Amino acid sequence: MAATKIVIIGAGGAGIALDTLCDLTAHRGVLAGSTIGLVDVDGGRLEQAQRLGERLSQATGAGFRFVASTDRRQVLPGASFVIIAIEVNRLALWQLDWEIPRRHGVRHIMGENGGPGGLSHALRTIPIVLDICRDIEALCPEALLMVFTNPLSRVCLAISRYTKLRCVGLCHQVGAGIANIARVLDMAPEDLDLTAAGINHFTWALSIRRLADGQDLYPQFREKLSAWPASFEPLSRRLLSTFGLYPATGDDHLGEDVGFAWETDELAAHTDRPDLPATFLGQKGTREQAALVIQEALHDDDVLADLLDHRSGERIVPTICAVLENMHQYEIAVNTVNNGCIANLPDWAVVEAPALVSAEGVKPVVVGSLPEGCAALLAQRIAIHSLTVEAAVHGDRQAALQALLLDPVVPGYEAAVATLDDLLQAHAAHLPQFRSHNRD
Repeated sequence: MAATKIVIIGAGGAGIALDTLCDLTAHRGVLAGSTIGLVDVDGGRLEQAQRLGERLSQATGAGFRFVASTDRRQVLPGASFVIIAIEVNRLALWQLDWEIPRRHGVRHIMGENGGPGGLSHALRTIPIVLDICRDIEALCPEALLMVFTNPLSRVCLAISRYTKLRCVGLCHQVGAGIANIARVLDMAPEDLDLTAAGINHFTWALSIRRLADGQDLYPQFREKLSAWPASFEPLSRRLLSTFGLYPATGDDHLGEDVGFAWETDELAAHTDRPDLPATFLGQKGTREQAALVIQEALHDDDVLADLLDHRSGERIVPTICAVLENMHQYEIAVNTVNNGCIANLPDWAVVEAPALVSAEGVKPVVVGSLPEGCAALLAQRIAIHSLTVEAAVHGDRQAALQALLLDPVVPGYEAAVATLDDLLQAHAAHLPQFRSHNRD
């Protein structure tokens, strides 16, 4: 056992609460006796998360001690791990990020992590995350910060540039991509050894091998993929045929970063959905379903019993355990500062790549250089991320406009200016750093 203190900021979110509390309980063999700190601005949801955690702990004998507060400064002291999983009024603000660019001719795919919507999302989120980081630096500076907040690359870049904290961003998207590749190959995902690298939501499958014997499965994958219906991942298939590597993420998020994504029939349908954020979240169904499960588990012992050894598939808690137990555990995708991991991308960039996790922390595996075209597509996104961080931190409208003009999703200068002006106005209450901005 390795009792420790883990703080979850944003613990009132139903998805993160259910997944993380269940994962902590499932890993009680390592974490028994740990202190779990819960923080959220919504006191009611926070109380529910604490009650669920206490019921799970009591039912399994995990011996967790829970502390909860709407004031994170009361909970952070002594933390060894801090998880940030926050969103500000996610659905309503995402809807604005979706609608406003469309008015100005932007044909974007999701509007959450790329394009004008991704910029707007980051401008709101980065200052809040950095405020949290300042408290972490003051109260538990040695903690490993684990970020589960989108837009992940831009948030992690802001943390790496403006704090001294150790930080790793975690996302399940490569896992979803591996599942898609396994479907094509008619194999179980756990039988594949896939190496993917790039940036969050835009990684390239550098190799696809059979885990048992190391056999190269890329030729077989290409052959089998050609027999699948044209509607299956059309954007990823276009990039494979053009750039020689298959994206390991899936078309939804990939399409946010590719200017011609809307030209594929399947993704073009996204641009015609005026209520896409609600539609997308409705398809996932995770938030409402998780909230319902929490409510039931607080009163129904049978529902609680079903959760006792549930594992979400997210990598937050397994990563914590790998650090505590010095496991030298291989993780297929983490987001960290590049520092030579991908040779032909900037060292300061936040990249997504495999890593080894041990008591020394999270160390990305060096994957070498990407093909020139693949790297060029990512380098463009990385420049946008950098400008976005500066815009978010300093309220720099010029940097925000530059980010939009570099973005392949934006059709032209006038569209960029009008979109930016409208986004800044619509979200003014959440963007105090821009209150003195002027239109150029």
